Order: sequence, then C-alpha cells, then structure tokens
Amino acid sequence: MATVATKKIVVLLSGNGSNLQNIIDKLHNTTLNNQHIEIVAVLSNKADAYGLQRAQNAGIKHKAIISKGISSREQYDALLSQEIDQYQPDLIVMAGFMRILSAQFIDKYPGKMLNIHPSLLPKYQGTNTHQRAIDAGDSEHGVSVHFVTEELDSGATVIQAKVPIFSEDSAEKLAERVLTQEHLIYPLAIQWFLSGRLSMVNSHALLDGLILPANGYAAD
Repeated sequence: MATVATKKIVVLLSGNGSNLQNIIDKLHNTTLNNQHIEIVAVLSNKADAYGLQRAQNAGIKHKAIISKGISSREQYDALLSQEIDQYQPDLIVMAGFMRILSAQFIDKYPGKMLNIHPSLLPKYQGTNTHQRAIDAGDSEHGVSVHFVTEELDSGATVIQAKVPIFSEDSAEKLAERVLTQEHLIYPLAIQWFLSGRLSMVNSHALLDGLILPANGYAAD
C-alpha cells in the first residue's frame, strides 16, 4: 500500500474567513493522489476575526497574534514567523490577511505563499478594487491567485477568473459575484501546489513544468 504523505497548510487571515471556510469544506482532511491535506493552524492579526471561530468550529488550531501596538512591521513578522515555524507548513495561504509583509518575512518562505486578490491583476492592486473597477467603467472584473513576493499584489499570477460588470452593479453586488469565483479557483490553485504541479521559479509561476502567461491559467 502506498504511503500517504501529509501536506500541511497554515492560513493567515484578518476577518470573516469565507475563503478559509471554503478551503476547510473542500480540502481540509482530504486525501488526493496519496497526499493527505491538513490545515494545521489558522493565525490572525486581529482577536475578533470571525475566521478564528471558523477554525475552532472545525477543530483546527488557531491563534490571534495581535498586530496593534507592535512597533514595527519587522517585529510583528518575527512573532508571526515564530508561530508559523512550529507547524513547518508546506504552504502558507493568505485568506484576507490585511497586512503588508516585510521583505524578511517573504524571503523566509520563497515560493511557499499564495494570496487571493479581488481584481484581474495587474489592475487594481491594493484595496477597494470593486468600486475602482466600476468607477473606471470596466466591462469585466474578477479575481487572481498569485504567489506572494515583496511587491504588493505583484507576484506571479497562477489563475484568474472573470465576472461581468453590469450597469446597475454596486460594489457590494460585484463583490458577491467575485467571491463566488474566489471559492472556485483558490482551492484549485492550492491543490496544484500541494500535488507538486505548481511552483514559482525565477519569479515565474510554473504549472506542470510550463511557465504560465502573465495572467496565469485563465479560467473561463
């Protein structure tokens, strides 16, 4: 009988944790291609993040490492890194972690961090992406999964999904449409990584050994 290897995920978040819940529902404690996938810890920089409750409900270790009051980004990231290293994760998944990470932190986990961003990168890096897309008169919007690098929302894109923008859309309506796509593509990208199909080499995202285009594997 083939040995089942465990692939470990640490999730970082700051808020509601809907992407965390989706990953729990689809991947946590599942076995794929002789690999057992487990979320070993959920960490938040905010004590009141509902994502911590989601982790507790699922029996996953969780902890708030409060960022408020920490004097520097580097000092906070050192505390965060100490906690992460206890679990030796194969992948760090950012699921609404609303902090800019220091270069030292990112350099410690090269090619081992994924983030999901609610825009069709490189458009609309940063926050308030839905309203910005509406204000610009765009006909489409979407979501991108990308590797985390030192430059904000600029790491190699893995996969994108597009949604239409309608004339009557509010930012809230558009956000709901985008979130549906987030829940489809993030678990897929995580599976690719944990199965060894996805990697980052020389700042490029590779899937099955082939360099992905700038917009990643574009899902229709």
